[in-house]
Amino acid sequence: MIHKINRRQTLGILGASALLSTASSMKAADYSDLNTDRYLGEVDVLATIEDDKVFTEGPAWGNGALYFTNVPAGKILKWDGRKLSVYRENSNHANGLHFDSAGNLWACEGGGGGVSGKPKLVRAACVTRTDWKSGEITVLASEFNSFHLASPNDLCFDYKNRLFFSSRPGGVDATKGNVNAVYRLDPDGSLEQVLAWPDIHMPNGLVTSPNGRKLYLIEAHPDAEHHRDIRSYEITEDGKLMDEKIVIDFYPGRSGDGMAIDAKGNLYVAAGLHATRKTSETLDTKPGIHVISPQGKILAFRETPEDTITNCTFGGKNLKTLFVTCGTKLLAIPTRIPGKSIQ
Repeated sequence: MIHKINRRQTLGILGASALLSTASSMKAADYSDLNTDRYLGEVDVLATIEDDKVFTEGPAWGNGALYFTNVPAGKILKWDGRKLSVYRENSNHANGLHFDSAGNLWACEGGGGGVSGKPKLVRAACVTRTDWKSGEITVLASEFNSFHLASPNDLCFDYKNRLFFSSRPGGVDATKGNVNAVYRLDPDGSLEQVLAWPDIHMPNGLVTSPNGRKLYLIEAHPDAEHHRDIRSYEITEDGKLMDEKIVIDFYPGRSGDGMAIDAKGNLYVAAGLHATRKTSETLDTKPGIHVISPQGKILAFRETPEDTITNCTFGGKNLKTLFVTCGTKLLAIPTRIPGKSIQ
C-alpha cells in the first residue's frame, strides 16, 4: 500500500493549521550550510537559442553529443561540443528525451507537430523511439483506456528496462479523458497507469536511482494548495510503486521541473524563479541547480542566469558535466561526482 501525503486532503481533514505545520517541517528553502564547490563548478553558457519561439527542455546525452528540445518551435537540437545544430524539425512538440542503453532516442511528444520529413503528417501526443541506425520512428504509446494521452512530459527506465513517463496537463474526470498521471510501459508493449490524479497533482520530471529500483518524481502544480515537491517510490518486481515518501517540499516556491541523478544517488534539480509569474508560486525557491541528498537535504546550489530553468542531464567525458536547459540558454556545469550510467 502506498503511503500518501496529499496537501488538499490534509487541508480538508485536519484544517489549515495542520497543513502549514506539515509543510513547514519539510520546507525546502534552507540554503544554509552548503558546500557547493564540493559538488558543482561554475556555470558556463554554451549557446543561446534563437528562434521565433524558445522554450528549451529535455536534455539527454547519447552517442557522443547532447540533445535537447525547443518545445514551441517543434525542434530537437544537438550540441556536439563545438556548435549547435537542428537534429530534427517537426518534432511533434517533443519535450523530454532519453537514450536507452542501445543508443536509441526515446521522446515524449506533446502532439501537434509532424514526423520529420513529413511536415503534413500530424499525430497525437505519444511516446516514440528513434532507431539510431535507421532513423525509423516508432510510436510506442499514444492511448490509455481508449483515450489519447494528455501530453507525455518526461521519462526514465528502471532496472528491468521498463519505461516510466509522466503525462500532463490532463482533465480531472477519468471517465472523459486521461488525467495527470505516471505510466509504465513494459518491454512487451503493455501500458499501465501507476499514479494518477488526485493522488498526484502535476507530475513532471522523473528519474530512477542508480540501481534502478527507486523512482523519484517531481510534483510541480502552480496553483495554491497543490503539490510542489519531490516524491520517492520503491519499484516492486512487478513494476508497482510502493512506499511513497516526500523527499523535499518546495511549496510555496516554484517546484522542480526536471532533474538528474549522480552515481551516489544525489538529485540535481532544476527549480526556482528569478521573478514571479502569473501563478501562486513565490520566490522562496532560488533559481538554479539544487543538489539534494536522498534524505532531502540541500547539499549545494548554483544559480542560473535567467528564467526559466527547466531540466538537466549528465554527459560529456566520464559523465561529469551537467547540461542545463534554461530559458534561451544551454548551460554546462562541471560536477565532482559523475552521473549514473545510462539505463
